[in-house]
Amino acid sequence: MTPSVSIVIPTLNEEGNIAKLLFSINKEIDYIKPEIIVVDGYSIDRTVKIARSKGAKIYFDQRGKGSALIKGISKSKGDIIIFMDADLSHKPTELKKLISAIESGYDVCMGSRFLDEGGSEDISFIRKIGNYFFIWLINSIYGSKYTDICYGYRSFSKKALKKLNLKEAGFGIETEISIKTKKQNLKVLEIPSFERKRYNGVGKLMTLRDGIIILSVILKNI
Repeated sequence: MTPSVSIVIPTLNEEGNIAKLLFSINKEIDYIKPEIIVVDGYSIDRTVKIARSKGAKIYFDQRGKGSALIKGISKSKGDIIIFMDADLSHKPTELKKLISAIESGYDVCMGSRFLDEGGSEDISFIRKIGNYFFIWLINSIYGSKYTDICYGYRSFSKKALKKLNLKEAGFGIETEISIKTKKQNLKVLEIPSFERKRYNGVGKLMTLRDGIIILSVILKNI
């Protein structure tokens, strides 16, 4: 039986990317007819107009990436829920692997840039060092074996997301997911994923600020 799939995409001024992303998603998994949910942070460009014209369901939230994803979860009807970034850094060709993992019985499937066959065109040396530190810290504290904890390309069973009870409003949500997945003893699979450079526009990530956020999420969940 073909699974029902919802894809949640937070956006903020992504008019140069959103049409290409939605076309690529539908091209890769057209047989599934996924529910596309765009949660927009009140873009001042044509992001919402374009996404709506391509059949996406539109909701609004301006608290941050995590808050947008949480709202997207609440609106999703799929048995499988996937998080994707709007900047085309996540390859739609990897969607089938993320879906298959949940179909095979895993609760959570996480893309990893640091597994063999994974990689990134977008991560700086400083960010890579920071990622390795946070991976080591989480694995040491929680006894996990993650290879990547700050990457947002992930799939979930709807039941698993309910157990996670996510709270983080900002960029710390990926870290919160990694920690709570381990605490809940959910069945998790990491798969290699290749992160491309942002296709168009300006990224929202700020290395120092977001590093502090990630550290605070780790410490408050101990």
